[in-house]
Amino acid sequence: MSVALYAGSFDPITYGHLDIIKSGTEIFDNVIVAVAYNINKGSFIPVDKRLDLIRECVKDFSNVEVCSFNGLTVDYAKEKGINVLLRGMRNSSDFEYEKELAAVNSKLGDNIQTVCLFAKPEHSFVSSSNAREIFYNGGDLTSFLPKNVIEYLDGKF
Repeated sequence: MSVALYAGSFDPITYGHLDIIKSGTEIFDNVIVAVAYNINKGSFIPVDKRLDLIRECVKDFSNVEVCSFNGLTVDYAKEKGINVLLRGMRNSSDFEYEKELAAVNSKLGDNIQTVCLFAKPEHSFVSSSNAREIFYNGGDLTSFLPKNVIEYLDGKF
């Protein structure tokens, strides 16, 4: 059985993330979406709430599991017996970053392979940081975020 680990902060989850998850479910038997506690990033949405929001977004995928973890992604993958990391790319800037990250992860875990999927063109401009900026400035998020995430943000902030 093939399993891929799709790790990130997902703060918040976007249509771009969901596009990669959907594509991953068509390639792998199972996709584990793992929310990382990232000490280098301030949290916009608490991790527990991000997990709830993601679970709601992927509820129609029978082969997706959602969890959280601390530490290095490669260490979590090893702990779970997973050797494929799923990553999404939007543009050439993402390519350079993901190429470097894949090399680091390969060095840290000899059996770790990185599979990068390109976001669909309609999601190539979507990022969590762009969504946060739009939110803070009162912009329309309907092209960026799922409805449940928008509703949470509208009710929370």
